[in-house]
Amino acid sequence: MHSYLQIEDAKVVFDTKKGKFTALTGVNLHVQQGEFITLIGHSGCGKSTLLNLVAGLNEPTSGVLLLNNREIKGPGPDRGVVFQNHSLLPWLTCFDNIYLAVEKVFGDKESKKQLRERTFAALELVHLTHAADKRPSEISGGMKQRVGIARALAMEPKVLLMDEPFGALDALTRASLQDELMRIVEETQATTLMVTHDVDEAVLLSDRIVMMTNGPAATIGEVLKIDLPRPRDRLALAENPDYHHLRGQVLAFLYKKQHKSAA
Repeated sequence: MHSYLQIEDAKVVFDTKKGKFTALTGVNLHVQQGEFITLIGHSGCGKSTLLNLVAGLNEPTSGVLLLNNREIKGPGPDRGVVFQNHSLLPWLTCFDNIYLAVEKVFGDKESKKQLRERTFAALELVHLTHAADKRPSEISGGMKQRVGIARALAMEPKVLLMDEPFGALDALTRASLQDELMRIVEETQATTLMVTHDVDEAVLLSDRIVMMTNGPAATIGEVLKIDLPRPRDRLALAENPDYHHLRGQVLAFLYKKQHKSAA
């Protein structure tokens, strides 16, 4: 089967005051269109570095990244990024924050009416049409993250990249947004690559979990297929032995295998 996103033998070396630092080495990953992949590992294992390679924010020192058979050479509207910090412009309304991105991508192809319709459709997707005229300071942290997700999706990216988008939120808001994200990805069929530290989040959301070894010179240690049926219900999964088995496999990698390799 043709892979939509291909990462081939990627290596990243940074120049630091103390000399060369190898962040990633020998990273190989093939992602199918519509697949939901999470990257998990201890702090400093290069998860965000790998995500930034796909976003085109960093370049590999060696190796190659292909999206739909075209080499990734920098940022582009075919990849939408949602950061842990929502990165909304505080002087713009929720609507205008999304409209700015929509105009950048579609402004030379569509009328202003079409751009506005596209923006409202993105707000509707995350159930925030009622907050269209509010500024970021007037809405909650969870709502800000939903605007960030709406902004990324409004550009109709081929790949949605998420760097711990729910990491700073309380547990209830986080759970609500996880459910919202599952619904949105199901609806849009977006290919998704997400960084997380949360084992339960990874098992709940993923088709596959990519487990990173500890840095420096981090790489992919194991890839775990999550064959739980969709749509997924968190309450039903709480009683599901397969869910707990998969969760246990991730924990075993993070807290047994990685500690052994670091010893």
